[in-house]
Amino acid sequence: MKRRTFLQRIGSILAVLGVTETEWLMLSDRYYQALAQPTPRKLALLVGINQYRHSPTLSGCLTDVELQKELLVHRFGFQGSDILTLTDEQASREFIEAAFLDHLVKQAKSGDVVVFHFSGYGTQITVESEQLKNALVPTNENQAAQNSQIAEYLLEETLLLLLRSLPTDHVTAVLDTSYYPTPLQPTGWRVRSRADSPEVKLVSGEIDFLQQLKTQNLDLNSTAILSATADPQQSAREILMSGFSAGLFTYALTQQLWQSTPKTTIQVSLSHVANSVHQLGSKQQPGLLSQKKNQPAITFENLLLDHATSAEGVILAIEDDGKTALIWLGGLPAQVLEYYGVNSRLSLVTGEQLVLRSRTGLTAKAIIAKTGEIIPLQAGQLLQETLRVLPKNINLAVALDTSLERIERVDATSALTGISRFSSVVVGEQPADYVFGKLPQNPSRYGLFTPGGELIPNTDGGVGEAVKVAALRLSSKLLTLLAAKLWRLTENQGSSRLPVKVTLEIVNNISPRLVWQQETVRSLNNETTLKKPPATVVIPIGSRIQYRVQNLSDRPIYFMLLGLKNHRTAIGLYSWQTSPEPNNPDNKPQLQQVAIAPHETMTLPQAAPTSGWVTSGPAYECEHQIILSTAPFNSTLEALDNAKYSTGDQQPIGTLVNPLEIAQALLQDLHNANTIKSEMNGTATDSYILDVNNWASFNFSFQVA
Repeated sequence: MKRRTFLQRIGSILAVLGVTETEWLMLSDRYYQALAQPTPRKLALLVGINQYRHSPTLSGCLTDVELQKELLVHRFGFQGSDILTLTDEQASREFIEAAFLDHLVKQAKSGDVVVFHFSGYGTQITVESEQLKNALVPTNENQAAQNSQIAEYLLEETLLLLLRSLPTDHVTAVLDTSYYPTPLQPTGWRVRSRADSPEVKLVSGEIDFLQQLKTQNLDLNSTAILSATADPQQSAREILMSGFSAGLFTYALTQQLWQSTPKTTIQVSLSHVANSVHQLGSKQQPGLLSQKKNQPAITFENLLLDHATSAEGVILAIEDDGKTALIWLGGLPAQVLEYYGVNSRLSLVTGEQLVLRSRTGLTAKAIIAKTGEIIPLQAGQLLQETLRVLPKNINLAVALDTSLERIERVDATSALTGISRFSSVVVGEQPADYVFGKLPQNPSRYGLFTPGGELIPNTDGGVGEAVKVAALRLSSKLLTLLAAKLWRLTENQGSSRLPVKVTLEIVNNISPRLVWQQETVRSLNNETTLKKPPATVVIPIGSRIQYRVQNLSDRPIYFMLLGLKNHRTAIGLYSWQTSPEPNNPDNKPQLQQVAIAPHETMTLPQAAPTSGWVTSGPAYECEHQIILSTAPFNSTLEALDNAKYSTGDQQPIGTLVNPLEIAQALLQDLHNANTIKSEMNGTATDSYILDVNNWASFNFSFQVA
């Protein structure tokens, strides 16, 4: 496309946006001058749309753009001037395509890195009586025209051809959208898909543009497409947090990339993203699409990575004459960020520490830890977690679905607020851990749902059950879910400085088969690429499984396993041991600490082959939190012992009858493991203070089927 033709094409759009042709020419000239630069460049076009002409407003798409931009600039070395963002009214179909041509097609050269991101609605539309085609919905959507609607959509096929036509193999697209309409279900999150009527027709300009691309003899590259959903029937959702909303996929992806290393593959990162999404309450599975068959694993070393140092955040700006830093915390897991407390500490690569003084959403203000010490802080300095401060008074928030009548909401609120450590919130307005609502297929029954709309097994009551009775019936399950929420807050695979490696294996008669391996990234050199687990890890019913734990540190470490079965039953490792002691004359099995010596490896649970840890049926979902600490789990073991669990069968994995007490004891044990709490007396009384040097925590989620 000639430059004059390009300018004519977007002239009307520029007028709407209030941008003069002279201003655009100056901007365009700067881009053309950059073409002469001999070194590889990094270019990005980021599109996010919250405000639509006709469709309901989304709330997280502009945050997605911000998440991506901060990641690209501070983690992957992009220049701010090479990142073009189009948001809300700027993101019409013509302007997106025109910006793609001028910012990416006209500038990209061989060896350059290109990133495209889209957050907004997706849909499907019939094109010229053919099959349905996926389409991205720009801000201007559609317009009425003689008994029909003319859709100003950007076809996914058009976008893929544009991406694959770029003259470089380092092209990545992130599409946080979905295309199939979602059945009505109780949910606390917005969905990024919408349906269209059969009368809607695609604007002819888009069809012509697609045909023009098809007729060109394009030398297609190996673009990597990272999509919010691998299954076309699934929906991309937005997560609601305190102070902001974001795409569930975009947040989980960018958070993982903050902590990636040069050897990390996209496939491994996506498996971690899927696990994070599952923890947050959605079965949404991200997907990777590459146009070349048998393509080797793509690492961030050859695609994006500019800095080898992983991080949880970055200094955005310096305030108060250099004494205060405005920082970005996009590298923290979503569930941790929500409760990341004042006095948490992050360190510069040089070792100096900053103390968190306040936080609003993704940004916070911090000061230098040692008063009187003069450290020249600079914008762009990466930050790594050192101390995690979590409040002790964490509650479980249950949203009331909009399908409930007013009197039902009043009764449910009354019942829930009467239960200790629970609160009811308005769905879609405040962050929620779960949703209480009616079963879509049977509105006379109540149940508990994840924020992603999945009914938690065995939480649905009988027909005609009173709403108060239903809410009170769920109280014991809510205690279990609160316990799981607490132990998930310990996850720190990316920030832990305790060098350990944990492998989930299936045991057979020949040799153990590796299923999934995780390790602490920051404490190890990570020279080898870890085995990528499948998108959904499935353990066959009847398998015998074990964890292989490698202590790569010079200190003994202690092991604990807690988890959930089918989102409703709390389970844990019971480390039974029989030893003759004066206080145990009957030689009864007793719970013992599981200690792993320095530079040693242990398989757990340690049971005889005939009575191993067998995954019995029927099919279920399972989640294990593996926690390792340099200090023994004294309080946790005491809480386990207080439950008076039957020692008759001595199964290594058993049900927790007091899960909340055990979760609180676990956090107290991790708190006791750190030595700095004496310096933070005011904080230590009402908070848990966890030191990344002394603990590591991994989440393994899988299906037994």
